[in-house]
Amino acid sequence: MVEAVANSPSSSGKQPGFITIGYRGSFAFGRDGLADVKFRKITRILVCGRVNLCRDVFGETLNESRDPDHGLSDRYTARFFLKHSSIEQAFDMLQEQGFRMAGSCGSGTAGGTAADLKPGVDAEESRWNHYNEFVFVRD
Repeated sequence: MVEAVANSPSSSGKQPGFITIGYRGSFAFGRDGLADVKFRKITRILVCGRVNLCRDVFGETLNESRDPDHGLSDRYTARFFLKHSSIEQAFDMLQEQGFRMAGSCGSGTAGGTAADLKPGVDAEESRWNHYNEFVFVRD
């Protein structure tokens, strides 16, 4: 199926395919339960998909430094990330290139103890960690 989708032209003339966007974040609620000005903290937006599609959609905002197979574009990768941390900007870029959201999922943490944390990790912030993924498709 992946081969059929990758090789068939779409009605828009652009190559069809899938791109998955993921991020690990932390809601910015403090010890007092008060909402901070920054509702969520996103450290990095991950990008998975066919290399040439990711490059077409995200252009110069795509960071390829963690991908060991530089140069080859007819392959898949899960090692790209964006140079910015604005999830809305990433969604806008996908929509402008004809992608639509096909699905999403998310998970959260249930706290844990300070003994479970690595040194230097804020125990309060780790209680509010979550991970989300969004799958986009262009037919």
